[in-house]
Amino acid sequence: MQQPIAQLSQVVRRLVRRPSFAIITLITLAAGIAGNTVVFSVIEGILLKPLAYPHAEELVSIMHSAPGINIPQLPSPPSNYFIYREQNKTFRDIALVTRDSVSITGSADPEQVPALLVTDGLLSILEIPPVAGRIFDKQDDAAGTPGTAMLTYGYWQRKFGGDPAVVGRNITVDGKPREIIGVMPKKFHFLDTEDPAVILPFQFDRAKTKLGNFSYMGIGRLKPGTMVERASDDLARLIPVVEQSFPAPEGFSLKMFEDAHLTTSLSPLKTFVVGDIGKTLWVLMGSIGLVLLIACANVANLLLVRVEGRRQELAVRSALGAGRGRIAAELLFESLVLGLAGGVLGLVLAYAALQGLAAIAPAGLPRVHEIGIDLNVLIFTLGLALVASVLVACIPIFKYTGVKLNTALRGGSRTLSQSKEQHRASSVLVVAQVALALVLLICSGLMIRTFRALTQVNPGFSGASELQLFSITIPEAQIEEAGKVVRVEDEIMRKLGAIPGVSSVGFGTEIPMDGNTRFDPIFAKDHTYREGQLPPLRRFKFVTPGYISTLRSRLIAGRDLSWDEVYNMTPVAMVSENLARELWQSPADAIGKRIRTGTTDDWREVVGVVGDVHDDGVNQDAPSTVYWPILQKNFEGAAVVTQRGITYAVRSARAGSEALMKDIRSAVWSVNANLPLANPQTLSSLQERSMARTSFTLVMLAVAGGMALLLGVIGLYSVIAYSVSQRTREIGIRMALGAQQQTVTSLFVRQGLVLTVIGVILGLVSAFAVMRLMSSLLFDVNPADPLTYGIVSIGLLGTAFLACYLPSRRAANVDPVEALRAE
Repeated sequence: MQQPIAQLSQVVRRLVRRPSFAIITLITLAAGIAGNTVVFSVIEGILLKPLAYPHAEELVSIMHSAPGINIPQLPSPPSNYFIYREQNKTFRDIALVTRDSVSITGSADPEQVPALLVTDGLLSILEIPPVAGRIFDKQDDAAGTPGTAMLTYGYWQRKFGGDPAVVGRNITVDGKPREIIGVMPKKFHFLDTEDPAVILPFQFDRAKTKLGNFSYMGIGRLKPGTMVERASDDLARLIPVVEQSFPAPEGFSLKMFEDAHLTTSLSPLKTFVVGDIGKTLWVLMGSIGLVLLIACANVANLLLVRVEGRRQELAVRSALGAGRGRIAAELLFESLVLGLAGGVLGLVLAYAALQGLAAIAPAGLPRVHEIGIDLNVLIFTLGLALVASVLVACIPIFKYTGVKLNTALRGGSRTLSQSKEQHRASSVLVVAQVALALVLLICSGLMIRTFRALTQVNPGFSGASELQLFSITIPEAQIEEAGKVVRVEDEIMRKLGAIPGVSSVGFGTEIPMDGNTRFDPIFAKDHTYREGQLPPLRRFKFVTPGYISTLRSRLIAGRDLSWDEVYNMTPVAMVSENLARELWQSPADAIGKRIRTGTTDDWREVVGVVGDVHDDGVNQDAPSTVYWPILQKNFEGAAVVTQRGITYAVRSARAGSEALMKDIRSAVWSVNANLPLANPQTLSSLQERSMARTSFTLVMLAVAGGMALLLGVIGLYSVIAYSVSQRTREIGIRMALGAQQQTVTSLFVRQGLVLTVIGVILGLVSAFAVMRLMSSLLFDVNPADPLTYGIVSIGLLGTAFLACYLPSRRAANVDPVEALRAE
């Protein structure tokens, strides 16, 4: 025990005597370890850690696909849920769930809060018991029974101060009283959705259920030992039973559903939650791992120089009987002390970085609340520190142990040969650093090109920063008649238009990039369809006159809707440019054509063609879209249809300010004081969110590339500076014999540039291979883009020239007399 302590004290004393070496080494290692710890924490929290539910491996997502109509993924409908739950042989239970937004009124100001709508089995499937009261049972979820609700822990604390007596009291949700039956625990989070305030039962009426309505997420818990593939086959066999057990919706036929060839698509619930983020995270892990390798190369170079200074000491010890193993162990021990100290410092830096990660994490990054430093991360960091210690110690150990140390006692040409050998090792490390840095810089450059390409895409609207958005929902309990709902929405719009500084107002069911989607088929009157054929699905939006102009979307042909058409329920519609070209070859030819969504609906005349809008983000194709009036008759089998949940778009230079939102609240509540406002934001925030994953990847790669460039330049500078110090006598002789300063400078600059060119060549080959793997992260950019490769290579060569020139200029200023005298 005393010997390791004595060795540790000796190492500490040596490091204290050379504080600059210790500080630079610790910072270099800590930076590399911290970056890897941060990215591993993200990967562990998102990809590796099981979901925070008991026996999470038994949970699966139940989705569907319809290859007959080219739809790769569909949620679950109530009709399938009923049959699956009753007749499956592989699940303990099955449930449906969807997110919603509901109004809470009756106490203080009305508020719109996020909610989960669930079937009665969901909470028992997740196996999270309540902290107060009980969870839903089948009676709560039965159609026509009194309404019940559960609170989440955060809302319970905020709204009711954590009062346990809240169980049994009533809360007014969407204008209807509901009894609070329970409170979920603090640890409850539903997958990766925003934490809801309330949880409500669906209360589906089986007698009124029809085929279709693919709007809900299905979740099941497998019986122990059941494989996902077997469960998928089990549910797939029940699809014909579903189609024979429920009627087709109005305007559709059973043959349409049979021709869609609906099948199941099951996956582990964690796979569903994580999505496709895994590839991005592993790319980042690989990138930051390269930074650690560069850091290790830098520290190995520093240790080479340090051990070179101790060569006489080590040679004396070798001559006095110290074996190769003892000297190697001492060098390794010193490296381990530096590595572990760097690991501790890196862990501190990583903890600080993770605190700020939420600020730059992209919207939709799954399981963000599960990212942190836990035991697995601590073990990873310890392992990383040990690996780094061994890596940086290897080269000095191989170079300066054993018989080679004896040459240090003889001096002369052998000593010079040893210096040259040490210099070759440093040069190899620098070439590796340059190559790795170039790979990371090219990755960053291509992500910059990708981000720029995304910003150049016309999203289909303009002036996004001047568009203030907010949503309202008018429940049926407040206003039952559809026509009155629209009149209230219209009156609110006129009040909003009278606010000082507001230039225009429009509203609809969807705003570009807000994540809300609705798809249904469209029939064109001048097209022929087979009996029972289901045409492709199109994006549906329900809008008002002025919606298009407020968003500053282009009207390609025809005209906007009118309020007379809305109130008279005139059968009209508008379509997107890509849909017009697909069905009628040109926007102009679409005007006057007739479309409908169900075979018993009224035909509706196309009166306008709207420019394509990238609703799913500028990196996705603009969906073909139909714009329906906000109020219609005989639509999808319903006599009259209106939209109760809408989003207003208010164009104003004051958008994004609290002052404007205060005026907006006053305007809305002057019409109806029980209407809460939800999701206040600007359209520009939605647009930024759509590019958030690209921005996040770009920032992380840019940080990695910047660190790699800095470390690579420091390594190159160190090699040239060390070479100058070792060749001082040679420089003095050259200058005494008449060598010019420029000649001496170019000698060392050329040496550094040769190393850089070799590194650049190796880096270009490596980058070409790496970027082929990263091609899915790029947008409208060739993975082998010659412009990016050229600019990065030239930039790195220019930076390397400066790193070589500075120590080379110092060499040229050596006084020959002083140099020879010093030797």
